[in-house]
Amino acid sequence: MIETTPTTTYRVDSHVAWITLNRPEAMNALNPELRWQLSQHLDDIETHDDIWIGVITGAGDRAFCAGADLKARARLKTASASEREAARHFQRETRHIAERWHFSKPLIAMVNGYALGGGLEIALACDLIIAAEHATFGLPEPRRGLIAGSGGVHRLPRQIGLKTAMGYLLTGRHMSAQRAYELGLVNEVVPLEALEHTVQGYVDDILQCAPLAVRATKASAMAGLDRPLPEAFYHQYPEELARQNSLDAEEGPRAFAEKRAPVWTGQ
Repeated sequence: MIETTPTTTYRVDSHVAWITLNRPEAMNALNPELRWQLSQHLDDIETHDDIWIGVITGAGDRAFCAGADLKARARLKTASASEREAARHFQRETRHIAERWHFSKPLIAMVNGYALGGGLEIALACDLIIAAEHATFGLPEPRRGLIAGSGGVHRLPRQIGLKTAMGYLLTGRHMSAQRAYELGLVNEVVPLEALEHTVQGYVDDILQCAPLAVRATKASAMAGLDRPLPEAFYHQYPEELARQNSLDAEEGPRAFAEKRAPVWTGQ
């Protein structure tokens, strides 16, 4: 299934949803419609049991997403009443990826160029980041009189450490893909021509795992970060209880004993 919208393309194939931010003429910058459309696709991934993984990327080879479309924001000040109402409607109906605190399924950011501001915040909200060698990361909002208010000021220190993060947050400096890898922000850096193949490798490996086991692993790891280790260990996670009582929990050991590949159903 492939869906083309004015701002995205959306493809679902073999339990994987591929979202492409499709405004290459604006470096895939986030205008109200694109924010809303991304929100709609994420809703679809969350609600459809047959979708097990989501991948987000940008159209073209220049940018994953260059952040908020400040030109579009400035144009709204002189826009017609109907245009302003349309923007407000998109905003009301948008549930930003940065605020999806308990997204159950794994998300991969396939970063094919600039990931700046809100673009980096999208990547920070994903579980894995695979980057092309020429990709560039940064939160330059203070240089525009803004802050990285869609989670960047909070997620970056948690993912690369406080002092290192403040060095980027307070200066608006960019970091290369290689530096992001060295800081543990990126899982792998590859040539652009190998980017999709590399991401597909991660997707294929995740699909070899039981989907409910993947979700229980993600939920336990993420929720456990907020607890002392003993409490995190003994806490009961709903996703893990669901896995324990699933058909897939029986299929895995049975397939191992029968020396065959397991057939996962997500149930």
